Amino acid sequence: MTDLPAVYREAPRSRQIAWIAQSHERLLGKPLVAPEEDLVLALWEDPRAILAHGTEPDPVFFFGNRAALTAFECDADSFVTMPSRLSAEAPLREERQALLDRVQRHGFIDDYAGMRISAKGRRFPIGDALVFELSDPTGARAGQAAVFAV
Repeated sequence: MTDLPAVYREAPRSRQIAWIAQSHERLLGKPLVAPEEDLVLALWEDPRAILAHGTEPDPVFFFGNRAALTAFECDADSFVTMPSRLSAEAPLREERQALLDRVQRHGFIDDYAGMRISAKGRRFPIGDALVFELSDPTGARAGQAAVFAV
């Protein structure tokens, strides 16, 4: 039995989560996870941290896999209510926003490194992060995702 959190099993959210793998393949020409029937489960179980936020004025995370939740010291129900800007300390938020703007202009970047902060206030570095644009099946912008080793 999988330990996939219930919040990720909900139909609208699970479709949104699948866009992470689909967008990665469209942008980079290769699969993010091994082709599987259940993309959500494959993303959840990936050993790299995989997370994504939407397009709200103050974007909120809609997914963080097991590895991301461990890094951010947070459970899924709390993570999906957290504005993504809170993943960086206040003095670093301007740098983070510049990164996100660059991703939006270019579609993806694969050279990001920076500091993040967990829900419990622990600082931790990320490096060689891939950050990319998300789109829905119609091609409409749907947010941004990040993948990094933990």
